[in-house]
Amino acid sequence: METTKIASFDRVSELKAFDETKTGVKGLVDSGVSQIPRIFHHSSDKLANHKPLSSDLLHLNTIPTIDLGGRIFKDKNRRTNAVQGIKDASEKWGFFQVINHGVSLDLLEKMKDGVRSFHEQSPEVRKQYYGRDFARKFTYSSNFDLYSSPAANWRDTFSCYMAPDPPKPQDLPPIVRDVMIEYTKEVMSLGEFLLELLSEALGLNPNHLKDMDCLKGLLMLSHYYPPCPEPDLTLGTSQHSDNSFLTVLLPDLIEGLQVLRDGYWFDVPPVPGALIINIGDLLQLITNDKFISLEHRVLANRTTRARVSVACFFTTGLRHNPRMYGPMRELVSEENPPKYREITLKEYAAYIYAKGIDGTSALLPFRI
Repeated sequence: METTKIASFDRVSELKAFDETKTGVKGLVDSGVSQIPRIFHHSSDKLANHKPLSSDLLHLNTIPTIDLGGRIFKDKNRRTNAVQGIKDASEKWGFFQVINHGVSLDLLEKMKDGVRSFHEQSPEVRKQYYGRDFARKFTYSSNFDLYSSPAANWRDTFSCYMAPDPPKPQDLPPIVRDVMIEYTKEVMSLGEFLLELLSEALGLNPNHLKDMDCLKGLLMLSHYYPPCPEPDLTLGTSQHSDNSFLTVLLPDLIEGLQVLRDGYWFDVPPVPGALIINIGDLLQLITNDKFISLEHRVLANRTTRARVSVACFFTTGLRHNPRMYGPMRELVSEENPPKYREITLKEYAAYIYAKGIDGTSALLPFRI
């Protein structure tokens, strides 16, 4: 018993010491560490990388790529095909990539460059933004669940709620201010278009999901995954599903994202110029499991260059939103009764923040 207490105390002390540097994982890399601290060590079962043995299975099970035609379909058939593709992907994978999505490639590159520039600027500048008060407009930290998760991840992040109450320009760091504001406008527009197609894929009016306030909130998380000296001992992001309605992910070309399906981990190969879209837990809940929110993770970075990504989550999270969400009445019946109770987004987000990313589904406590 005493040994457990000492081990626990040591872990808390190491977590606190790391947190108080206010320079995150980037600070460890800059200090020249050749071994990662114990707080980043994941258990072997979490690091397991089960892949399909059959090359045929691997070929057939590929995250689909859908052409959005610049968001202007020239004929009805192309829109119908896109809706069908999104429907199939949302039911089988909960993930798909989109090309010709209407966001300029130049802006995508500027956004990634901005993220890299923020994380690679002087530690003294970064420290000004470091903290764990996620009620602040802009927060820079390493692992939002540092003190609650079983193991820390090899990544740093800055986060900001861009809607429904956007930050004032002065709330944002100058080095990323303009591009964050511009990128948010484009993602909100793309999100509205995607929700139209998803509504149609459910057999509903195109504005159905928008009218449910699924577009009301937008949380932007900008991740920085430095090279890891011992990538076999840790992860970039632990296994989890997203606590959102919909997530729009801007990746770079360094691989690492994996999706868990049927007990296997499938790589999501980067497609130049594409954005990765995935269904969040909240959309799975309101569609009564018709669309699925699959668990995914990011492997630790094995390259010599930092990996960056920008995840935009459509949710109000812990922000005030009194609306109750449960399975849509249009999608339930005697044969298909509601599988979840009604909840508020704040209740759901509070549960996520309390439990951290621990590899268990956050939907389980809300099932009927």
